[in-house]
Amino acid sequence: MSSKQAKFYESVQRNFDRAAAHTDIHPGLLQQIKVCNAVYQMNFPVRIGDTYQVIEAYRVQHSHHRLPTKGGIRFSHLVDQEEVMALAALMTYKCAIVDVPFGGAKGGVKISPRSYTPEELERITRRYTVELIRKNFIGPSIDVPAPDYGTGEREMAWILDTYQTFKGGEIDAAGCVTGKPVRQNGINGRTEATGRGVYYGLREVFHDEKLLAKLGFSRGMAGKTMVIQGMGNVGSYTGLISQNEGDVKIVGLSEIEGTIYSENGIDMEAALEYRKEHGTILGLPGTVTLPDRGDWVAIDCDILVPAALESVITEENAHRVKAKVIGEAANGPITAEAADIIIKNGGVIVPDMYLNAGGVTVSYFEWLKNLSHMRFGRMEKRFNHNTYENIINTVENLTGKTINEKEKQFITRAADEVDLVRSGLEETMISSFHQIMEVYHGYKNVDNLRDAAFITALNKVANDYMTLGVFP
Repeated sequence: MSSKQAKFYESVQRNFDRAAAHTDIHPGLLQQIKVCNAVYQMNFPVRIGDTYQVIEAYRVQHSHHRLPTKGGIRFSHLVDQEEVMALAALMTYKCAIVDVPFGGAKGGVKISPRSYTPEELERITRRYTVELIRKNFIGPSIDVPAPDYGTGEREMAWILDTYQTFKGGEIDAAGCVTGKPVRQNGINGRTEATGRGVYYGLREVFHDEKLLAKLGFSRGMAGKTMVIQGMGNVGSYTGLISQNEGDVKIVGLSEIEGTIYSENGIDMEAALEYRKEHGTILGLPGTVTLPDRGDWVAIDCDILVPAALESVITEENAHRVKAKVIGEAANGPITAEAADIIIKNGGVIVPDMYLNAGGVTVSYFEWLKNLSHMRFGRMEKRFNHNTYENIINTVENLTGKTINEKEKQFITRAADEVDLVRSGLEETMISSFHQIMEVYHGYKNVDNLRDAAFITALNKVANDYMTLGVFP
């Protein structure tokens, strides 16, 4: 296990213990919540080129207090058992915080995706899926994977196809995995879900008067400066949505090739287009390249968003953080020691288990869609549209005034699937934030949002266990 993965696992356990001390949950029940219920390590052969390679992989089911378990699959050469266990544990707490009825799980395949062709990745993904099927570690009522670092809708489509090959008569087979392409039983709005959830969560922070008074910020995100580390799916959508819907000014971007800065602001769409065309963000017109890639952590800004991998802010560089709000869009980007330094310096960390829960929330919607065998909005969209149109016609007849066609289209527009998904995600992030803040403002000696989020999650999971009668 690398020191980075060790720090991540230790940080999750340490954060658990800190929060648990604020609860009155029985020690035995706390131990049950803390441990992973099932860990499956596998090694399987896959033909790569003219030879065979033995692939190391994992699936961890952290908690069975609710079924199915739920969590992504990551493809990374850094994958190890402790990392997957830590991520599975975070999934349990994440699902509890946003009231999604799953236990936590996670999967990992120890490969670097860039080292393989699409055909080889497909063989690895399908072989991994077969291993999960053999051990009963996948199924719509058992364990439902999703994309994570290094995977996407392509891999989820391969998983679904493999599962259906083995379970051809299972009517709910499409619910065995989420994050699928929309045309293959996926859901509109899933790709942007985590980034959109990050935006909604940060927006709530800038609506909380007590927090704003502590930080010395004005209300609202408009005009606030932001730096994003990581321009993958989560970082890209966080930047695009924050800029387009929140009027945030992005002043810094960091990727594997380096970090760029512009005091005047960076157009996120232009940056993504430039990187797509040139394979790098370095040299983007209107920006300067900072001397060291790690300098993103020290850029003067209001909101810092680490959106890549775990343990990127440590006790070595935490003192360089100038941002007052740090939004954990990635899983575990700040070690426990680093968090102590940031909090001591007056910063507020919006924890990963809440902030990046948009992905699992919309995965839940996709799973529900798969079980119902019907897209959202199909039953009511036309009815609502016709109702609104009748209201407009009645208003025109009663007043003698005519509403122009553009306004009429806006008023009579009924919700499509993506509108309902976004609405459900927004409601989830708002209500969950208020639950966390009740603990933050209401518990003595709770001085940070991570402890408040953990306490919220632990109380919910403990309540489930007691309801099940496992603990009196």
